[in-house]
Formats: sequence, C-alpha cells, structure tokens
Amino acid sequence: MKKRTIFCFVPTAMAALVFGGSSISHGASELARVNNKVITLEDFNKKFGESVNFFQFKARGKKVFLEDLIKRELGIQEARRLNLDKDPEIMERVNSVLYQALIEKKLAKEFEAIQVSDPEAKSYYDKYPEIRSSHIFAAIPAGARPEDEKKALDKIKKIYDQYVKDGKTSFAEIAQRFSEGVAAPMGGDIDYQTKDKLDPVYYDTALKLKTPGKISNIVRSQFGYHIIKLTAVRSWEDVDKAQIKRLVFDEKRALIFEKFMNQLRQQAKVSVRSDLIKD
Repeated sequence: MKKRTIFCFVPTAMAALVFGGSSISHGASELARVNNKVITLEDFNKKFGESVNFFQFKARGKKVFLEDLIKRELGIQEARRLNLDKDPEIMERVNSVLYQALIEKKLAKEFEAIQVSDPEAKSYYDKYPEIRSSHIFAAIPAGARPEDEKKALDKIKKIYDQYVKDGKTSFAEIAQRFSEGVAAPMGGDIDYQTKDKLDPVYYDTALKLKTPGKISNIVRSQFGYHIIKLTAVRSWEDVDKAQIKRLVFDEKRALIFEKFMNQLRQQAKVSVRSDLIKD
C-alpha cells in the first residue's frame, strides 16, 4: 500500500485566525494537506463555525476539530481506493442522502414559511377530531395467503354474528375473549388517537359512527379485519392545540412536497405496471 503522508502547516499569521485572532488577507490559505487534498483555512473556519451550533454546552477545540477533518478525509480517500463509491449498497445510501438534500435545498424556505393560525387549527379539528375507540380484531399478516385471509374473515364474521349482533355481551368482554393484538386485554380499547396515528380506513369508519357507543360493521384495514366501537370524541377545549397545529403544519408541508414532486414527474417519463402489485 502506498504510504500516506499528512502535512499540517499553520504559520503564525494563520494560527491567529484559526485559534481566535484577526482576519487574514484575501485568497485561500492551505491549512492542511492529506495526500493531494487540501484543507483550506477558510473552509476549516466555515465548518468549525457550523459545528459549534451542534454543541449546547461545550464545543470541541479547533485542534481537535482539525484532526477530525483530517481523519474524515483519510477515511474518504481510503473508501474511494477500495471503490466503495461504486458499491451498489453504498450508492443506494448516497442516493438517499442526495434525495434528502434536494428536498432541503428546494423546499426548506417554503417549509420555514408555513404558518398555522388558531382558526385554521380549529377548522381542521372540526373535521378530524381526536377519537377514542375499541375494536375486535382479526389480524392478516403481510404476505398472507388467500386462505389465511379467508380464515381471518370467517373468524370475525362468526364473532360479529354470534356475539356482537345480539348485544347481550359487552363489547369489552367480546374483545377480551376473541380479539387479537395488544389491545385485547384492555377490552379492545386503544385510547385517544389523532387521525395521523390510525389506519385511514379505521379512522374514517370510527369517525362516521359519530355517536359514542355505536358499533361498526366489519371493515378491512391494511392490518386485518375490525369491528369498531366509538367510545368518545375529545372536545376542542380539551385537546392539545399545539399537537393539532403540528398536524396542520405537516399537512401543509406534505402539499408543498407533493406539488414539487408532481412538477418533477411531469418533466419526466414514468411508466408503472400497476397490475404487478396488490395492496
């Protein structure tokens, strides 16, 4: 392996700036060299200034930070020597970083400009309140065979026909005896949940019941089959309004994101074989 040499050259005039002195004259100044890669004083000071923001109580010293930059550069050079920058798995991770960087570069200002007023939050909550519900559940694992899905449906139908319909047994007792999932021991109760925390089919079904105490027919979500009982709807006066504002903020941000991606899609050629996948 070719021997690596590291030259760290910090003249007195530059040391004054690196370690807190006065500014230097124009032009890039070489602070360190890692093989053929130069770390300039200007780039170092920029990166060091940015790094300080990540340390609330005690920032690293400049000498330690410079050593970290040198180690980083040595690691990058070694990775490239090993052709890791051409490895498919590594490239997939790089592409993920590029994707996130694109969103930040193009949309950060629009995201930062989002404002949510009290009336907006109230209007949103009127449509999508926080609800409390219980359910009787028959799970369908991801990738389940058709016969497994039929078995789950037969089970939930039997529970509905024999126990739920006649109303002689409490919903909680039925859930404790026959339901699957972590909520079964609590009589199927999943406590208060906002729209973003529930499967869309589940939330919409529970919300359409309107009156606490009402019970749904059998519905299919992405997780399996449910019989849902609406038990309460939290009032606007009692809700965490900051949380609702965050939900509205997230929806506004999602609209900005979708608009941007739709623009990219219109400029591209995209073909999809929808027949090859099934929800």
